[in-house]
Amino acid sequence: MQARAIFEAACEVTKQGIKVIPEVMIPVVMEAKELAHQRDIVEKIAKETIRKYRIKIKYMIGTMIEIPRAALTADEVAEVADFFSYGTNDMTQTTLGFSRDDVAKFVPKYIELGILHDDPFKTIDIDGVGKVLETGIKLGRKTNRNLEIGICGEHGGDPNSIHFCHKIGMDYVSCSPYRVPIARLSAAHAALEEKYKRKGLAATV
Repeated sequence: MQARAIFEAACEVTKQGIKVIPEVMIPVVMEAKELAHQRDIVEKIAKETIRKYRIKIKYMIGTMIEIPRAALTADEVAEVADFFSYGTNDMTQTTLGFSRDDVAKFVPKYIELGILHDDPFKTIDIDGVGKVLETGIKLGRKTNRNLEIGICGEHGGDPNSIHFCHKIGMDYVSCSPYRVPIARLSAAHAALEEKYKRKGLAATV
């Protein structure tokens, strides 16, 4: 039903002369065969809808990677995905074994004791979650060089997380509207720092 609504809307606006490229994202995938099964369903609906409207549109089908197993088998998942979007909120939960409903009770104490440097739901846990993300990117692009990869969640508005995402080769970050200005500025800083580093200069941004 959701896939049909997406493609009907895309066809309607295409008829009005507006160019769109729908990106259908399958969430909570843990196995390539699981995504392939869901992709078949979406592809079937897409073809039916496009045939009904008698027009041509491009579209992409990808997945929200929120489970460590999906990241660790990303080379297989990438065979049936056009893009990855890392759901870093749930990836943090599933990697650390923390529940977002409970963290407020103990994370401040963990930070006070030096067990954690930052709240992992605000800034990406680079040593743990970060390694899972980086592994998934390397494996995914090994199979699909053109794989579009980004993150979706509150980390997408955190400057330190954005710098890390740029460093490991992500294409974009997505965040809540009120954090967009910070995200854009941080992404620009990360790109400039990389540019200056390649030239052997110190960035002053």
